[in-house]
Amino acid sequence: MRAVFVAHAVSMVGTLAAEVALSILIFQRTGSALWSALVLVCSFLPYAVGGTVLSSLADRFRPRRVLVCCDLLSGACIAAMLVPGLPTLALLGLLLVTGFIAPLFQGARAASLSHLLDEDLFPLGRSLLRTISQTAVVSGFAVGSVLVAAIGPLWLLAADACSFVVSAVLIGLCTPSAPAGAPDGGRSLRAVVKGSADGLRHIWTNRPLRRLVVLTWAVPGFSSVGDGLAVAYTAETGSAATAAGWLFTGYAAGTVAGELVVARLSPDSRRRLITPLIVGSQIPLLAFFLAPSVPVAAALLALSGAGFACNQGIDPLILSATAPSYRGRLFTVQTSGLMTVQGLGVAVSGALGTHFQPGVVIGATGIIGSVVVLCLARRR
Repeated sequence: MRAVFVAHAVSMVGTLAAEVALSILIFQRTGSALWSALVLVCSFLPYAVGGTVLSSLADRFRPRRVLVCCDLLSGACIAAMLVPGLPTLALLGLLLVTGFIAPLFQGARAASLSHLLDEDLFPLGRSLLRTISQTAVVSGFAVGSVLVAAIGPLWLLAADACSFVVSAVLIGLCTPSAPAGAPDGGRSLRAVVKGSADGLRHIWTNRPLRRLVVLTWAVPGFSSVGDGLAVAYTAETGSAATAAGWLFTGYAAGTVAGELVVARLSPDSRRRLITPLIVGSQIPLLAFFLAPSVPVAAALLALSGAGFACNQGIDPLILSATAPSYRGRLFTVQTSGLMTVQGLGVAVSGALGTHFQPGVVIGATGIIGSVVVLCLARRR
C-alpha cells in the first residue's frame, strides 16, 4: 500500500501548489482579483456534478485502471495550460475538467482500499489518506508560494503535470489490482448515467446508510467555517491579516493530530468515540462568541479539527451497510458531497460575515452544527 500513499502525497502537493501558481498566473494576466479567486471556485464547483453523474465509472472498471486514467487525464489538462497565449477562460475550463475527474479518482481509490484492506484496516487506510491531504494543505500552499517566487508559475504548472504522471506510474506498476464492483453495467454514456442514478437511489433509500453519509458531510461542513472567516476574524480582533495563517494551520493540524491519536485505538474504541468526536468538532466553536485572541482561536479550531477523526468509526459502518458492487459509487458521491458542502459552508459563512461579526457567525454555526450532528448520530 506504500505506493498508494506516496502517489497521493505527490499528486496532492502538486495540485495545491498548482492552484497557487494558476491563481497568480491569471492575476498577472488580468489584474483582476475576481478572476484569480475563480481558480478556487473552479476547483470545488465540478465535484457536485462529476461525483454524481460519473460515479458509476468507479464500479464499471477495475479501480487501478480508473486511477491511472484519471491521473493521466488530469496531467494532460495541466500540461495543456502551458500552451502560450491560452485565454483565461480556457485555463479555467481545463481546471474544471480536472475538478470533474477528482471525485471519480477519490471514489475509485476508496473502493480499491475496501478490497485490499480488511474491515479493521480500511478506516486506518482512509485516515492516512486524510492525514496526507491535511498535511499537503499546509505544505502545498506554502511550497507553492515559495516556488512561484523562485521559478515562476509556468514551471510550477509543469511540475504539477509531472506529479500526475508520477502518481499514475506508481499506481499502475506498484499497486495490486482489485476487481471491478459492477463490471457488467454497460459502458455507454447512457448506461453510465443510469448506473450513477441507481447508485444514488441505493444510498438515499437506505436510511441508516444515508444518515451516515450525511453525517460525514455535516461534521466538516459546520466545523470548517472558521477557515472561511479566518481573515475577517483576525481583523475583528485587531490582529494583522497575516495572523489568519494561524487559524488555517490550527484546523489542519488538529485534524492530523486527531487522526493519528484515534488510529492507535482499537476498532471498538473508535466506534464508541463517534458521538464524543462529532460533538467535539462543534462545541469549541461556541467559544468564538467570547471573541478569543488569535492564538486561542487557533487552538479551538485545532480541537474542532480533531473531531474529524470520527470517520474512523463511521467508515466501517458505511462499509458494512454497502454492497461491494456499489462501493465505488458510494465513495465517489461521499467525496463529491463533502467538497460541495464544505464549499457552500465557506461561501455562506463568508456572506454572513459581511453583515454580522465573524465571531458571532462561527459561534452560531457551532450551535446549529451540534444540533444537526447529534440528530444524525442518534441510534435507531
